[in-house]
Amino acid sequence: MRILVAGGAGYVGSRLVPALLEKGHDVVVYDLFLYGENIFDEIKNNPKLTLIKADVRDFPAVDKALKGCDTVIHLACISNDPSFELNPNLGKSINLDAFEPFVLLSKKNKIKRFIFASSSSVYGVKSEPNVTEEMSLEPLTDYSKFKADCEKILLKHMDEDFICTILRPATVCGYAPRQRLDVIVNILTNCAYNMGKVKVTGGSQMRPNIHIDDMVRSYLHVLEMPKEKIQGEIFNVGADNHTVLELGQMAQKIVSKKRSVDLVVEPTNDPRSYHVSSSKIAEKLGFKPKFTIENAMEDLVAAFEKGKLPDSLNNDKYFNIKTMKAINLV
Repeated sequence: MRILVAGGAGYVGSRLVPALLEKGHDVVVYDLFLYGENIFDEIKNNPKLTLIKADVRDFPAVDKALKGCDTVIHLACISNDPSFELNPNLGKSINLDAFEPFVLLSKKNKIKRFIFASSSSVYGVKSEPNVTEEMSLEPLTDYSKFKADCEKILLKHMDEDFICTILRPATVCGYAPRQRLDVIVNILTNCAYNMGKVKVTGGSQMRPNIHIDDMVRSYLHVLEMPKEKIQGEIFNVGADNHTVLELGQMAQKIVSKKRSVDLVVEPTNDPRSYHVSSSKIAEKLGFKPKFTIENAMEDLVAAFEKGKLPDSLNNDKYFNIKTMKAINLV
């Protein structure tokens, strides 16, 4: 396939793009490269890789990039709630307003498969022990609301020649060339290793997470599925659900092999609690995670040990909000 990965220089994309190339696909990365243009230095000379630095709101550029492609994996967005709330108008323009034109340009350019990265946060707070794809969406933030809106937009344009699939990832964790250290598992591991302290706020809230390598595997898996199994389908993609306290204890245990770590629990007024079931993708497509959340923490510790993540507590490039403030993206 010739696959355009919108947002391909982001956290997940930085692991997905090399994996797609290893599978023999031609890959077009379409991204603003806000977090550095050296992410793909090790593979930039691969003849099957095309890097395009452009904005998803630049529709002529999108149109041009889509020419000759047959598949889209759409990862591009202002990621997670705090980043989004920093500049709501910016978030809306990228996460919602630009999406339908992108879909229409994909159809114009005869894209056959379109995979959209939504979010498990679209469910909001649920009391059920297992939140499945059939349950109502009750998004709590604009970020989540616009993800839900984009799902509807994509499925509205689905037809016999345009295969549409939606993945609702849990929170991704682990090491990647474009590292994020502003998501829960990575935050806890960073603080444990580099500060000798894990701070948990609340503790009882549930959080679904998934190892970044399993998230990459899920995209590769869906790409290989026949049309009848994925057309118009929505899949949760996660591993185990853990409480925030359990995640803190995991980080303490794993990092304690290298240094002593204190665990501090503080109260919170954040009610968000997600506990997502990923049984549908297992039963319908045969996809199951191979890696644990502990594996993700171990990979981060190994990266810290090897000096791959210098100044991990302060460098803006690991934190979406800090980077957006620094560059003043509009």
